[in-house]
Amino acid sequence: MNSSNINDPIPLRQPAEGLEGLPDAHGYYGQFGGAYIPEMLHRNVEELRTKYLEIIYEDSFQNEFQQLLQDYVGRPTPLFLAERLSKKYGAIIFLKREDLCHTGAHKINNTIGQLLLAQKLGKKRIIAETGAGQHGVATAAVCALKGMDCIVYMGEKDIERQAPNVARMKMLGATVIPVTSGSKTLKDATNEAIRDWINHPDDTHYIIGSVVGPHPYPDMVARFQSVISDEIQEQLFEKTGNKLPNYVMACVGGGSNAAGAFYHFLNEPSVKLIAVEAAGHGVNSGMSAATTQLGKPGILHGSKSLLMQTEDGQVMEPHSISAGLDYPGIGPLHAHLFESGRVIFMSATDNKALNAAFELSKLEGIIPALESAHALHALKMINFKKSDVVVICLSGRGDKDLDTYMKNL
Repeated sequence: MNSSNINDPIPLRQPAEGLEGLPDAHGYYGQFGGAYIPEMLHRNVEELRTKYLEIIYEDSFQNEFQQLLQDYVGRPTPLFLAERLSKKYGAIIFLKREDLCHTGAHKINNTIGQLLLAQKLGKKRIIAETGAGQHGVATAAVCALKGMDCIVYMGEKDIERQAPNVARMKMLGATVIPVTSGSKTLKDATNEAIRDWINHPDDTHYIIGSVVGPHPYPDMVARFQSVISDEIQEQLFEKTGNKLPNYVMACVGGGSNAAGAFYHFLNEPSVKLIAVEAAGHGVNSGMSAATTQLGKPGILHGSKSLLMQTEDGQVMEPHSISAGLDYPGIGPLHAHLFESGRVIFMSATDNKALNAAFELSKLEGIIPALESAHALHALKMINFKKSDVVVICLSGRGDKDLDTYMKNL
């Protein structure tokens, strides 16, 4: 690798042949995935499935995508050596600073890619769902950039606890529609976005914010987010002379930041991949979102995956202090990686995530998003060697969570 080009935009790299993170021709990762959709959406999803790979690797698409990632998003994001955190946990700990992306999280990588794809497909209207608000803000920003109509569905509970992001979306010209059904969180916002898409199949593209939904969304979002692991490899080589760390850690709700951080390491068995879910008040408390520990195979939002559900198949209400992890399922790629054992899944309670956030703030002067704080807690659960190189995907910044942090100071 040529470290002199580290600040150049990185082309969207085709995945390695035989990558464990690729679905089969029907959109399945092992037993998980597929496209379970209403007939009204078949044409839209089939159009995406047959065209997305050809479009996103076209030179014209790549050129604009790379230019926007560099000049609009601010990529590559830094790989920061956290010296005080490293000293405390006895390892060499790097933070992949996705919190420094424009709009404050990794979400913008995917929204730029999907918006450019929607334009290539002739769509005029964009809809999205959001929990923590970061995906909603990222969608609103790129719609403003390209002059597209933008409608964002957001649970009423999340609107209350993520007020700064709601204000940002509105300032960027998006229409934010409160969702009052169910638990009034991310799951319910996704339901309403899908209903909208069913009612407007011709002119509308649905920008799903995570590696969930019907095929090809999980694969498409993972490819757009794979820029994270691509940059990690380049930056680690520049800093250490080795592109492979010992550990890569990320929080997981639906799992897009984790998919991006893990992507180019999936075929590297020496790299341990750690995903951290939200345990809420405790895995077995009845107020949790630890899907891999509580879930069973089921169908939600267009794909088969692991899903928190009752004995008769009803979706259970999740809980997390972090709005972005407050989801009863997990992306089918992650369900497969859990089942295969390639990724180790852990969990962090609300209180442990809060403690990890305060610790990072005081040790390194970085206030993380509550979602990212779950990943930071994993440092307490692993016995490292001093030579271990650890990369944590800091998926978002903590501005949006200051109200929650202030209540717990």
